[in-house]
Formats: sequence, structure tokens, C-alpha cells
Amino acid sequence: MTAEITRDFISHVQESLANGLFIKANFGDYKGPEEELKSLYIKKIVVKKQEKLSFLYRYKRKDVTKNYSPEEALLLLQTLLTVNGFRFGHLFTLHQDVVVQYSKGRFGLRHEKPSVTELPSLEHDKQKPRKIEAQGKSYLYQLGLTDAQGTVYKQGQDKYRQINHYIEILSNLLQNLPARPLTTIVDMGAGKGYLTFALYDYLTHTLLKNTQVTGVEFRKELVGFCNSVAVESGFSGLKFAEGTIENYVSPEQIHVLIALHACDTATDEAIFQGIRADADLIVVAPCCHKQIRREMEKHRASSDLDFLTKHGIFLERQAEMVTDGIRSLILEYYGYSTRVMEFISDAHTPKNVLIVGEKRRGTSPDREAIRRKIDASKHFFGIGYHHLERLLGLV
Repeated sequence: MTAEITRDFISHVQESLANGLFIKANFGDYKGPEEELKSLYIKKIVVKKQEKLSFLYRYKRKDVTKNYSPEEALLLLQTLLTVNGFRFGHLFTLHQDVVVQYSKGRFGLRHEKPSVTELPSLEHDKQKPRKIEAQGKSYLYQLGLTDAQGTVYKQGQDKYRQINHYIEILSNLLQNLPARPLTTIVDMGAGKGYLTFALYDYLTHTLLKNTQVTGVEFRKELVGFCNSVAVESGFSGLKFAEGTIENYVSPEQIHVLIALHACDTATDEAIFQGIRADADLIVVAPCCHKQIRREMEKHRASSDLDFLTKHGIFLERQAEMVTDGIRSLILEYYGYSTRVMEFISDAHTPKNVLIVGEKRRGTSPDREAIRRKIDASKHFFGIGYHHLERLLGLV
């Protein structure tokens, strides 16, 4: 009987979708295995001209959104609406509301008058406020992302979204920087300078900070190109310097150090530069983690995780987490509070972790406790050394 009731409810969902009457569906009273999951909210959206159902999973401390085709969503609901899952469901349609609820050992179904009488907008790709607007930005045109009128090229959409997401993440961090007559920022491995230009633009024209930004890049032709674009854009406080992360010597104090997708130990070189300069903010997006993976393969420490590390792809992912976890601990050792977050969607790149270190002045870290954590981690995973440790003289 219970299965028939839940199937009946899902049939109502299916019919309302097919007839264009579906508005939304809410689920609660969760009794399943997922820790801290509280409720689920479903709405219909259109993404890139395709109809989807957006599932918003609300946990105690976070929200997770996933989009499914209507067919996938209906199959998933069959597994979610159970005695050991969501025990309450409320379907909103133009003609009626349908409620399913578990009580006294069984599911019951009831029909009610419609609570909502208008269909919501399905626009999911609507224009959102951007930190960096495309119009009036000559550097975006010269970098090949827009036409002369400021319209973003189709092939430049992903990069443009990445730029804005990057500035969105950094915006609060940058606003919290100490007030100074001049803030100096170094972007290690600047490449073609997309993010470097956007950062300078945002700091100078939105936050109105007197800023000197230097993009460091080892390819001479890119350095020359970016410097010419900076001059043509009137960005007097932006310059690009030829060099490597390892060998770069800043002529002035570094207040903010950034290194995005610096490969393997180049990320350690960048963090080292920031710690050595006593920077207020260190932001890195690591790429490749070969050094620690080689250490783990070399020593093959015996542990309860052996069943994972025997598979190459799992070993690679574990090496990434261990590498970046120890980097965060070392930053904390030197008085930084750390956060690890997603930089950009893994639809663009699988290397999407951002490590943020903010200097906490006036507080003293428990270095002995942090040192014990680092040593215990190295012992557990069979790591002889971490490159950042060597750079800082910790081993």
C-alpha cells in the first residue's frame, strides 16, 4: 500500500510536468542515511535551452544544487520518497496541490486547492550582476574575449565567467586588507593576464584602492603583449615582469600573493614567496601534485587505506588532498588562517581547488601542535618530505 501511494504521488508529478502545470515540489521529514540532510526543494528551470529539474538539497550547514532531466528526476524521486528517506512531499501545480505524508506506519495522500496560481519564470541563465562588466573594457577586447562593442564572444563565455567568479571570491578578501597608501599585489604565473587585468580593474575602479599589481610570467612574448595592453588601457599601476616563480625577487613589499594553476612544486615556490614576504593574503590554485605522489609511491606506507592507494587514480586524488592539506597546515604554522574552496566548476578544469591564507596578526599559532600534525600525516602516508617544508627550512 505504501509503495502504491508514493507511486501515485510521483505519477502526479509526472503528469503535471507533461501538461505544463508543474510549479514546484518540496520534501521534508528526512529519515535516511545522509547526515544533516533536512529537506529538498525542486523547481523547473531551463539551462541552455534544455528543460531541467533543479534539486536543492538543504543540509544543516550547507546547500547543494543538482540539475536533472525530468526522466532522471522521476527515477530519483522513487528512491528518495520512502520510509527510509523523505516522509513528506508537497507538489504544487496550477490545478491542485498534492500532499503525501507518512503517519502511523503508512503513507497517505491528499489533494488540496492550488496554493499558487501562476507559473514561475524558468529563466536560469538570466543575466547576473557581474563584478567585471564586459562593456567599456578595452582590455577584454584586446585579450580576444569581446568584440569592439563589448559583446562577449561565444568561445570566450567560459573564460569571462571564470574571471567574474574569481573576482567574486576575492572581493571580500580584498576589502578586508589593511588600509595602506599603496597595496602591492603579485600574480605569479600570469599567463595571458586575463585574471590579472580584471583584478587590477576591480581594485582600482570598484574598490578605489591605490594598487600596484605585477604579473610575473616567464614567456617573454606574453610579457611584452600584456605590458602593451596595460599601457593602451591606461592601467598605470599594472605591469608584467619576465621571470619564474622560483627566481622572482620583488622590488617592494608584497601584500597579496596570487598563483593560479602553478604546476606541482611551483605552487610551493609561490607560497614560500608569500610567507617570506609576510604577505597579508596568499591565494593559490594548485595544479599537479607529482612530488607528494612520488613520495607516496616510493615509500608505500602500510595503513588502513592500502585498498585505495593500490589504484592509480585514487592515489592521484589522495596525493592532491594530502599535498594541499599539508600546505594549509604549513600556512597555519606561520600564522595564517586557511580556507580551501572550489575555484571554478570542474566542467572547465578538474584542478579547481583554491587555498586561501589570511595573515592573523597579533595572534600566535600553536606551532608544536601543528608540527605534530604535519609529522603524523607524513608518517601515515609514507612521505619523506614536503617541498614547501624544505623551502622554509623546516626539514
